[in-house]
Amino acid sequence: MDFAILDDQALLRQIIMGKEDALAVLYDRYGRLVFSVAWQMVHDYQSAEEITLDVFDRAWRSGKTYQPGRGSVSTWLAGMARNRAIDLLRRESVRPEYVNLSWANTAGELPPRQPEATVASRQEQEWVRHALAQLPSEQREVLALAYFGGYSHRDIAQRLQQPLGTVKSRLRLAMQKMRDLLESK
Repeated sequence: MDFAILDDQALLRQIIMGKEDALAVLYDRYGRLVFSVAWQMVHDYQSAEEITLDVFDRAWRSGKTYQPGRGSVSTWLAGMARNRAIDLLRRESVRPEYVNLSWANTAGELPPRQPEATVASRQEQEWVRHALAQLPSEQREVLALAYFGGYSHRDIAQRLQQPLGTVKSRLRLAMQKMRDLLESK
């Protein structure tokens, strides 16, 4: 069977059935994305590699936990990478210094020694950048701190000296707008 022709959900079903070649195809499709998410948060090549391997190991062992109604397979994998990176940062009690973290600085930064991005990946990145540009700056800021900085809502509120409810509202609104903008593509 040629797993490369399968869509992501069909590929995941094959992984659940124990098809190692399906996992290899999933890794080829999303390994760079997962590594990039981890790299943006931990800024350490070896840690990002470990997180990437851990995410795909978890996909292999617990692919049945994927819920299509909650997002795409790529979103599920990126979420696992983000959560794993946060766990690592918390365990090591290390966070990157807060220096005006912005999407302009993080969106184009590529980790070292990575292969050329595919055309589809570049198009998706462009869509995300375009959607981010349409958000108000306050929403972009809390989104960057939450997703690339790994900060909790409470940490963001303290850093920005804003009420916790304001931070939560801005983050929720930003996520809703991003979802709407990206679904319309």
